[in-house]
Amino acid sequence: MEKLREKSEYEGNPVGLSDKTAKAIAQELDRHLASFITLYNQYHKHHWMVEGPQFRDLHLFFEEHYTEIHEQYDAIAERLTVMGYCPTCHPKKQMELAYIQHEEEGVFRIREMLAKDMEDEKTIAVELRKGIKLALQHEDFATKALLEGILLKTEDRCHHIEHFLGDDGLSIGLIAKPDDIMDGEDKPSRSSNGSSKKVPAKSKAK
Repeated sequence: MEKLREKSEYEGNPVGLSDKTAKAIAQELDRHLASFITLYNQYHKHHWMVEGPQFRDLHLFFEEHYTEIHEQYDAIAERLTVMGYCPTCHPKKQMELAYIQHEEEGVFRIREMLAKDMEDEKTIAVELRKGIKLALQHEDFATKALLEGILLKTEDRCHHIEHFLGDDGLSIGLIAKPDDIMDGEDKPSRSSNGSSKKVPAKSKAK
């Protein structure tokens, strides 16, 4: 195949951004693109591998996340073309550029997979803030607005994963003993022969 131009070749931009700005922002966007594609693939794997009582909820949860991330990295790639640069598309090069790493091959416990996703989302949020600052410094307000919108969604996904990882009343109820959750005055007392009887509540003095 004959190349029309090299990956690193700059063709200018039609929106009035300086060459210096275009180059700086393109480099920043490219690393976000690689990282979002990495996370997209990881979420897709979790969507395929999830099992257990909450299978349906988590199966759809992961699907919502990778669908949203696909839309976001597509928007980042489109913005790269506005800058006059070709997005990095080769998987090997994306792996080198990404600031998060895909989990190892194999199947893991669902809580471990969720924890990895949440940690990666947090890393992306931190890096997006750096990109927003850089765009503001270069007065690239369109890229700033794009990354701010993506950041909000990223933080939202991270927060939703946190809910899945938390304990709830049902899980506590399934592992707690009745004596652990009964009021002190309602707890049964043990008689000398080992049987239990309810201790009546003390009457309050008038």
